[in-house]
Amino acid sequence: MVPHTITEKIIAAHAGREEVGPGEFVYAGVDIALGNDITAPIAIQEFERAGIEKVFDRTRVCLVPDHFTPNKDIKSAEQCKVLRDFARKHSLTHYWEVGEVGVEHALLPEQGVVAPGDLIIGADSHTCTYGALGAFASGVGSTDLAAVMATGKVWLKVPQSLKFVFTGTRDQWVGGKDLILWTIGQIGVDGALYRAMEFAGPVIEALGMEDRLAMCNMAIEAGGKNGIIVPDAITRRYAEGRLEREARYFTSDAGAAYEKTYQWDVTGLGPMVACPNLPENVKPVGELKDVAIDQAVIGSCTNGRIEDLRVAARLLKGRHVATGVRCLVIPATVQVYLDALHEGLIETFIVAGCAVSTPTCGPCLGGHMGVLAAGERAIATTNRNFTGRMGHPKSEVYLSNPAVAAASAITGKITHPKLLA
Repeated sequence: MVPHTITEKIIAAHAGREEVGPGEFVYAGVDIALGNDITAPIAIQEFERAGIEKVFDRTRVCLVPDHFTPNKDIKSAEQCKVLRDFARKHSLTHYWEVGEVGVEHALLPEQGVVAPGDLIIGADSHTCTYGALGAFASGVGSTDLAAVMATGKVWLKVPQSLKFVFTGTRDQWVGGKDLILWTIGQIGVDGALYRAMEFAGPVIEALGMEDRLAMCNMAIEAGGKNGIIVPDAITRRYAEGRLEREARYFTSDAGAAYEKTYQWDVTGLGPMVACPNLPENVKPVGELKDVAIDQAVIGSCTNGRIEDLRVAARLLKGRHVATGVRCLVIPATVQVYLDALHEGLIETFIVAGCAVSTPTCGPCLGGHMGVLAAGERAIATTNRNFTGRMGHPKSEVYLSNPAVAAASAITGKITHPKLLA
């Protein structure tokens, strides 16, 4: 048998095939189908318009109202009511109400809903996050989600794989967010178009799950079909006692064919910042001198986990947000919020002058609670900085890791965290 990548193996297993190759079209079984309060209402409309009476499996369809929640207006309330009513009608086991919901791509791994070896389809582009567990996870459109909810299957083309090997010594202020920003800066926002992005090498092997999730989360910002990391001992420790069902651990074969392999020594690489208005417009934080900010956002499905909040709190403790700067801290899930509360991080943030929010996507997509006005500039741990992404088309968003965002909130301008350490 020909050697295969982990992506090809997972797809083959779900298509009932011994092997598949890049470019082949397959009809594959889906372990988890996901929708949120923006994308799921359209899927539900098409599902019901087709006259379908039951979802393929009420334990495998997940609806997460996280983008405009708590409801910011009548329209968002009606969107969420569509999800709530559908979840009740079909007795879905995976629906979370406000007060228990979290940002979907932090919530599902945390609660063990997604597992290594899964094939996961979500009507949200950042569904690729779950590749950090060694799963094939990819975003689709709302009508595709409707078909998956009905049949439990998805039609897709097997992607070519790109391999990204990271070696060297990682700086203390550099995390998964910096590595993926560096990658996007090198290959561009279309550098991995419809490709599997497989991250490997000793630097990746040393990353915790949170940094791996951040990396795979932003594979889509390079155009990737999916991001993925071969499971190892760190994956198994994360999965142990957490998963709803048994994991399946796949690996890439020695000699597997990659369209291209990139190898980078990250020794000496510092924190990276993506400047407006594309994630590929990446510069070392040290090159950004006197870039004043109006707002700092620490949260999102990329960097709203407890480790991210710990990093930010270490810098903010005993300090205060600069005059004229708004700093928003948004724990990605209720559990993250509770952990931060028990560890005293919430008090640290509030004493430092931050506004702490209930879990929500909020300002990441210009939803609410942090929308920018014309001429305002934000630094954020979110994943996109397109024109108008966080509010007015004449506002600007810079993307960074949590340490850079916290340091910048304190000084009022984009700052390397080592200057405050």
